[in-house]
Amino acid sequence: MLVLLVEYLHVLGAVVILGTGIGIAFFMLMAHRTGDAAFIAKTAEVVGVADFVFTLSAALLQPVTGSVLMWLSSTSITERWLMTALALYVIAGAFWVPVVFMQIEMRDLARIAVTGGTPLPPRYHALYRRWFLFGIPGFGAVMTILWLMLAKPF
Repeated sequence: MLVLLVEYLHVLGAVVILGTGIGIAFFMLMAHRTGDAAFIAKTAEVVGVADFVFTLSAALLQPVTGSVLMWLSSTSITERWLMTALALYVIAGAFWVPVVFMQIEMRDLARIAVTGGTPLPPRYHALYRRWFLFGIPGFGAVMTILWLMLAKPF
């Protein structure tokens, strides 16, 4: 019963990380496409909260539940699929952390544009492109981890 509970929490954490990430990406993309600085600022504010409430809490829970599952199943950390998944987890985090700061800066730049009645500055557009590009390896790593956890291919 304990194994099932921990597995459930581990899978739930993975779903939250992936689902929140996809949701945040969708809403930021849709807001950006409007070109409306006020809408972008509000959207970036809300997705920033979602990142901290959902993504961060799930990302912190994953190593805990994963470690408990390793212990309960006597799985060695030296298994190749697990070492690969852990390396990808670090890579995903290395792309996610800067994205959070990019979202905060994009939000602030959009707020300044609204207050000043000016268009979004070039810095905003550069950050958006970088934010988008960082999402590709970040999501790719998370999706690959999910596959590794299910398939345990090697």
